[in-house]
Amino acid sequence: MAGGGSVGSVGVTKERAAQYQGKATVYVFVTCIVAAVGGSLFGYDIGISGGVTSMDEFLEKFFHRVYVKKQRAHENNYCKYNDQGLAAFTSSLYLAGLVASLVASPVTRNYGRRVSIICGGVSFLVGAGLNAAAFNLPMLLLGRIMLGVGIGFGNQAVPVYLSEMAPTHLRGSLNIMFQLATTLGIFTANMVNYGTQKLDSWGWRLSLGLAAVPAFVMTVGGLLLSETPNSLIQQGLIDKGREVLIKIRGTNNVDAEFQDMIDASELGKSIKHPFRNMLKRSNRPELAMAIFMPTFQILTGINSILFYAPVLFHSMGFGANASLYSAAVTGAVLAGSTFISIATVDRLGRRVLLISGGILMIVCQVIVAIILGLKFGENQSLTKGYSTLVVVLICLFVLGFGCSWGPLGWTVPSEIFALETRSAGQSITVAVNLLFTFIIAQSFLALLCAFKFGIFLFFAGWITVMTLFVCLFVPETKGVPIEEMTLLWKKHWFWKRTVPPYSEVDGNIHKKNSSVD
Repeated sequence: MAGGGSVGSVGVTKERAAQYQGKATVYVFVTCIVAAVGGSLFGYDIGISGGVTSMDEFLEKFFHRVYVKKQRAHENNYCKYNDQGLAAFTSSLYLAGLVASLVASPVTRNYGRRVSIICGGVSFLVGAGLNAAAFNLPMLLLGRIMLGVGIGFGNQAVPVYLSEMAPTHLRGSLNIMFQLATTLGIFTANMVNYGTQKLDSWGWRLSLGLAAVPAFVMTVGGLLLSETPNSLIQQGLIDKGREVLIKIRGTNNVDAEFQDMIDASELGKSIKHPFRNMLKRSNRPELAMAIFMPTFQILTGINSILFYAPVLFHSMGFGANASLYSAAVTGAVLAGSTFISIATVDRLGRRVLLISGGILMIVCQVIVAIILGLKFGENQSLTKGYSTLVVVLICLFVLGFGCSWGPLGWTVPSEIFALETRSAGQSITVAVNLLFTFIIAQSFLALLCAFKFGIFLFFAGWITVMTLFVCLFVPETKGVPIEEMTLLWKKHWFWKRTVPPYSEVDGNIHKKNSSVD
């Protein structure tokens, strides 16, 4: 039967959250910080790509046509960087990551989260070395592909690892460590670019090669980290799983949480084909979140701004140094805003942050579009006053994103899957994220050339759609244990139509398990 059985993801059938014991131990914090370094790989590459592609030495060596166009003063401001080869340099990584994330799912499920984290770190190390030493375009693109493999494995495993290690009342905050590491990676890359662009012929090599630093930390960290208790139990290491659970919760009284993990694992073992099982009607809420949350996260337009911030600012008339500096400022704002999300996500909840952040982003995008439409055109640069205002508005946009869709676009999908479909679900999330990242990265320069200032209105329209989606279809997951998340859908006004009711689950779970192929 599709999905390996006659039942979708029913998960845990009894609410034991009130019986959960434990506290936030130092061990959990250290473990989560080390694991979250995986996010810095993604962030460093996002930040480094835009800066490197605006460096003359890099363009002259690998993309000479773009270099020549850039030197022409009469070139259309919006179109001077429009080149599909240059876009492919950025986007090839994400296509490779998409494929790798799907391969990572069975690895994460069968061999543990740590193995995927280590695979991601090693692949990224290889890619960083190839890029730093590249002497032609094929070698450069091969390095990008290896970086993509690293990101695919890391983004698939790290959010799940963080969600499973964190205690329920701090899961949101600790899971956002992944996004914090991503934003710090972006900021670090922007600062590196600002320094290396002064190093003439080899500055771009240093920028690309320094990606090996977070990759090394991730690899070593993966070797030293403990596996999650959920994964150990799923692999049949019951006693070891309980031992780790006691260690990370700081108490011996873990019976309720341990039993939830056992129940989830027993069902998980009965699901032979988790990807097919995701298509079951009862899994429709989780599948919808796995598809729409990462899609909407990319359609905020944030990656376009972060990828091409130096290019974008340079197109608006900022000098080369000023454009890199402005990009560094936006990277710093993104990193700082993530701390706001960490401090508020488990107090205010996910929905409040997603909705308020969406409104702020819409306002900023519309105002920027109006300014560029009225004050910026063919062969024209913004005045100093309007340039400053545009940077401020983009920073406010980045602030809104960093408090909401940035971290929660990863957090919400990583915490809503039952154990039996968790690896498959996270792979779908990562694959969709990287697919749309690839599409936007490959098409943004062409869209900028075609839409001009309308590109900001394009993204504002999508943010409006996603804000309405949150209002109608995303339930509040604050304080809900990860193994009891299935019960949440049964209470939602819309999704309860697709999920079996309590009575059906409680009365038939054993029958369903026995009927699984």
